[in-house]
Amino acid sequence: MHPSLSLSLGQKQASRSNLGTLHPLDMLSVFEATGVDTLTFLQGQLTNDIVTPGQTQSRLAGYCTAQGRLLATMILGEVPNAEGVPKVHGLIRTDIVASVLKRLNMFVLRAKVTLAPTELSVVGVTVSETGQASLAHALNHALPDLPWQTVHTATGTWIAAPSADSSMRRWWWIAGAAHQQALETLGLVWNLAQSAEWESLDIQAGLPWIEARTQDLFIPQTLNLDLIEGVSFTKGCYPGQEIVARSHYRGTVKKRMALGTVSSTVSSTANEPLIASADIFDGEHAEQPCGRLINVATTTQADCTVQWLLFESSFDAYDHQQLKALSAKGPTIDTRPLPYSTRPEANAASL
Repeated sequence: MHPSLSLSLGQKQASRSNLGTLHPLDMLSVFEATGVDTLTFLQGQLTNDIVTPGQTQSRLAGYCTAQGRLLATMILGEVPNAEGVPKVHGLIRTDIVASVLKRLNMFVLRAKVTLAPTELSVVGVTVSETGQASLAHALNHALPDLPWQTVHTATGTWIAAPSADSSMRRWWWIAGAAHQQALETLGLVWNLAQSAEWESLDIQAGLPWIEARTQDLFIPQTLNLDLIEGVSFTKGCYPGQEIVARSHYRGTVKKRMALGTVSSTVSSTANEPLIASADIFDGEHAEQPCGRLINVATTTQADCTVQWLLFESSFDAYDHQQLKALSAKGPTIDTRPLPYSTRPEANAASL
């Protein structure tokens, strides 16, 4: 987060209200791609079509190796540019932004495009469905309603985020120093929360983020990107496209991403903290791991600590409902339904 914006939000933590919640998201960074060949270049590198939406919708996309394994997931959208050439902003995990931009720049060659990090901040905003009108009034502009819809305003860029809770509205708010006043105004009247709470909402929505520990481990279908509008199978080539398409058309996906929790109480022995890339085991076949952790977020409510998990699992292991984290004798994973189906069979257990 831009230092001045982080300090501004931090100074308002004593002020509380029920209007909504701001989540400073330091684990996300914003990079910029600009130049006459920007859209063409990114279209040939990423899993999704980023040309068609224009400036009114952002897109979830993956960046793969030639073997089809993900080096990054990101959210991209074209933004207005007074210079008249295409400009795209991308949200990506902070711990991988440098390596991903370095790799992308290796393939620019003669394309007229520049890729670089920015000092823009990302703030997660949550509000009840009934509170959206109050937020819009405070900002003096309308907000996008459906997931991935995007508006560019005097207060910054607002991207509607998917939510597992139909009574909640979520947005990624991208702001810079020019939007300081709007940040200070909302900081005065809104609650502030830790980023882990927002990350747990991403997990419950079934939205995965590749981070440093999980680079080069998963194909897009393992992370359900094909089910949540993160892959286009008609837009043309990109690194790893042949492998991703083969898995899609031949139906050879053997593992999918699932949702679960590991809980402990203050009075009990605390579970070992879980980290992305850690192994998952099936209690019925404990000799070998059946998957890995993808994302973890820890929240605390009253006397209970909950570790929210997105994890990779084979279908058979999931059906056994004896999943363990870290080892065959590790903490039990309580599975929960994702807000979308990962199986075509109507009567199959939902991953």
